[in-house]
Amino acid sequence: MDLVNHLSDRMLFAVPKKGRLQQACLDLLSGSDIQFKRENRLDIALVKNLPIALIFLPAADIPTFVGEGKVDLGVTGIDQVAEHDANLPYGEDSNVEQVLDLGFGKCKLQVQVPEMGDIKDAKDLIGKNIVTSFTALTEDYFARLETGRTRSESINGTMSPVPKLRTRIKYVGGSVEAACALGVADGIVDLVESGETMRAAGLCAIDTVVESTAVLVKSKRTSNQKLVNLITARIRGVIQAQRYVLCTYNVPRSRLPEATKITPGKRAPTITSLEEPDWVAVQVMIEKKELANVMDRLEEAQATDILATALINSRTTA
Repeated sequence: MDLVNHLSDRMLFAVPKKGRLQQACLDLLSGSDIQFKRENRLDIALVKNLPIALIFLPAADIPTFVGEGKVDLGVTGIDQVAEHDANLPYGEDSNVEQVLDLGFGKCKLQVQVPEMGDIKDAKDLIGKNIVTSFTALTEDYFARLETGRTRSESINGTMSPVPKLRTRIKYVGGSVEAACALGVADGIVDLVESGETMRAAGLCAIDTVVESTAVLVKSKRTSNQKLVNLITARIRGVIQAQRYVLCTYNVPRSRLPEATKITPGKRAPTITSLEEPDWVAVQVMIEKKELANVMDRLEEAQATDILATALINSRTTA
């Protein structure tokens, strides 16, 4: 089957083909009932139950395809969106719009130097060798250190390029953390998640360029806005379901005001009378991270039969 011939009438949705964002992204698609089967070695998969085609791309390339309107929707990192935007010509607006923070893939793009070295401040790296996979963001960062502004910022409303940087920035696609040990760089700019790789390489962070998380992005040029809105609502529902649990409990009517202060809900709790006139049942959404603390406090308020139920999906107000 020639997949290319089936793309013209479908919304194109770019997802990471590998790397740290891929599995969480696939789980999100599953929770949103986006049904597909990806054949081996193919980077295109047709969704069975919606007029959508998934395009598997490197996360770093997704902002480019979205910005040029080649795909309508995509999942990538804020760091990749920022790198794409920093690469745009002077005065050109980005056509990549961040729609939704997906809450996973958290990391920081940080300036790192040898832990046992003499450099403790990023300004000490001016004029030295820097290695990174994020050359545009790194150039903007050192442009601000050297000149007080990035390459894309204007002076008194007039766009003008910054002078050539004294700092020498080199691109390396992988194993950036090895650059200092090999004598290629005095410092690096690289992503840090847990920090284990950084510490294992004998490096330490001295500044943060960008804090990143996975985001849903759309093209400002899309002609499939209705379908974009549908998928956004589904994904938002999955994220909300992951964040909350449904808590139900019984409580004496006399303690209801105290209990509802503990569990006010997103709008208001659902309260149902029981056959015992002095008791009520309460049903409410609470944040998963607060669950244990909330259950402890409800017990102190004489609540009983306290249950927490996981959510699969939801449609709630923010």
